[in-house]
Amino acid sequence: MPHEHFQSCIDACDACATACDHCAASCLNEQDVKSMARCIELDMDCSQVCRLAAGYMSRGSRFSAALCRLCADVCEACAQECARHQMEHCQRCAEACRRCAEECRRMAQSAGA
Repeated sequence: MPHEHFQSCIDACDACATACDHCAASCLNEQDVKSMARCIELDMDCSQVCRLAAGYMSRGSRFSAALCRLCADVCEACAQECARHQMEHCQRCAEACRRCAEECRRMAQSAGA
């Protein structure tokens, strides 16, 4: 089954999407929500692309590697933004994004793309 070969990347994408959803929701509860707008935007983008990448890998799509390269780029951008904020939810999200970016790059390389 194609997804078994990429299971660690699928798991990282799922964990990252969950962390990003939590971060975005938590950012909406911060006192200065306006200052968190970029973080929330990237959280939403990252969550969506992570779920999409996980689905593509689960189906064994021939576009998985290309999508994982994009996912890694979005994860890195989200990690950089979240790391700028001291809140625990942002720091946890940044770490999940870094792990996912690493897994996605590894997946894209191993797929020969």
